[in-house]
Amino acid sequence: MAHAVSVRLDDEAVRALNRLTSTGLSQSEAIRSALVEAASRLFDMDSLAAEARALEADERDRAEMLAVAELMESLRAER
Repeated sequence: MAHAVSVRLDDEAVRALNRLTSTGLSQSEAIRSALVEAASRLFDMDSLAAEARALEADERDRAEMLAVAELMESLRAER
């Protein structure tokens, strides 16, 4: 089911919409696409943050990370 939405665009949003419509998309298509993509990016960021928290909470993973960091530091050339 389609929902009509009214929105006031500032200059920056108008420029962004013009860039999107210059690819051949209609204004409606461009706005729908931008909304879906923005929501997807937020989900991806949330998912990535959750994965980072899980890895940080994993004691074995943290120990391995520290061991690798120590090895890399020992191999670093002196300045």
